[in-house]
Amino acid sequence: MKSPFNGERLKKARLYRGLTVAELAAQVECQRQTLSMYEISKSQPADVHIVEKIAGILDFPVNFFYENSAQEVSSTVYFRSLLTTNKKYRNEQIIKIEFLSQIYSLLQDYVEFPQFEPLDLCEDTSASDAANILRIKWCLGNGPLDNLVSIVEQHGILVTSFSTTTDDVDAFSKFVETGDSQTYLIAYSNNKTSASRIHFDIAHELGHIFLHEWSDDIEEISKEEFRAREQQANEFAAAFLMPEESFKRDAQAGPQTLTYYKQLKKKWKVSIAAMIRRAQKLNVMSLDEYQFLIRQMQRRGQRKEEPLDDTLLTATPAMLKTAVLMLLQENVFTPKEFMDELADNYNLSINPSEVEYLLDLPTGTLVPSNVIDFSSLQIKRSRNT
Repeated sequence: MKSPFNGERLKKARLYRGLTVAELAAQVECQRQTLSMYEISKSQPADVHIVEKIAGILDFPVNFFYENSAQEVSSTVYFRSLLTTNKKYRNEQIIKIEFLSQIYSLLQDYVEFPQFEPLDLCEDTSASDAANILRIKWCLGNGPLDNLVSIVEQHGILVTSFSTTTDDVDAFSKFVETGDSQTYLIAYSNNKTSASRIHFDIAHELGHIFLHEWSDDIEEISKEEFRAREQQANEFAAAFLMPEESFKRDAQAGPQTLTYYKQLKKKWKVSIAAMIRRAQKLNVMSLDEYQFLIRQMQRRGQRKEEPLDDTLLTATPAMLKTAVLMLLQENVFTPKEFMDELADNYNLSINPSEVEYLLDLPTGTLVPSNVIDFSSLQIKRSRNT
C-alpha cells in the first residue's frame, strides 16, 4: 500500500528550489491556500497527476513526496551573516544540509570515516586559547595552513560548498547526527574562490563548533548575544590561522604597508584585511596605522577583492565525493544500486544529478550505463588469438 502524500516533503522541495507558496501555486495552476493545505497535511492532492505536475516543476521524483521524512536532530545553524541574510537563502542551504546528512548516513554504513573529537575546554577558556589548543590537538604546529579544507575533513568534520545568487551568505555550520555518529558540517560559499577568504570562513565556523552551545535556537537569542558569539568566532579564526608568536614575528619583520602584507598573504593564505587587524591586536601597529591602511584599501577598491585573491586557491571538499567514487570503483554499488539504496533504505528519492551536484561529483557519475544488455552473446576470440 502506497504511503500517504507527505506535505512536509513538498515544503522542503519548494524551499530547496527557492520558491514561495504563491510562486509554486501559480506554476501548478492551483490556489495558494490549496498548496498550503498540502504542505501542512490538512489536505491531499486529489490524484497522482497533480503530484506528477508538482514533481515535474520542482524536479524531484514522485516517490520523494510519499517517503517518510528523516528524523532530524534539533540544533542551531550558525550563519556568519544571520542578521543580513535573506531567510529564503538560509532555508535553501539548511535543506541542502538535511539531504547531505541522509547521503552521509548511507556512506558511513559502508565507509570508515575519520571520527570527530570535541575539545575538552574549561568554561573560561578564551577564544585564542581554544584555537591554540586545537592547533596542538591536530598537530598543526605554528606555521601557515596551506589547505584548511583537507585538514578539517581529515579530522572528521564534513565540508561542502554551495552556490547562491546572493553574496550575503558567507558560510554556516550545523550539528549532524546519524545513528551513533555525531559530527559537524561546514558549508562555505563557492562564490568565493580565494583560499584566504575560504580559510577564514572555515576557521570562523570551527570557532562556533568548539566554543558555542548547539542546543540553542539561533533565531531566538538576542542580537547582542549573537554579535558576541560572532566576535568570539572571529577571534578564534584569527588566532587559529595566525598563531601569535610566529605571525607576530613575520609582521614585525617588515614595514607596516599594504605592499608588505601582500607578500605575507602569499605565505599565510589569509586576507590582507585580516592580517593587519591581527597585527593591530598584537600591537605590531597602532590603531591609527591600522585605520590608515584600511582607508588605503577602500580608496583602491580592495575591501571586497584584494590583490592575489584570484591566484591563492585551495582544494575543494573531497571526503564525501571520494567515498562515493570508492564504492562505485570497488563495485560495492552500481550507480543504479546506489540511488536505489538511498531511496529504499534512507528515504531519499532524488535524481542522480542532484546527488552529483550536492557532492560535486563529475556529471554522469551516478547515471546508469546506457550499454544494452545482450547476455546471450559471448566473445568468440580475443584479438591476440
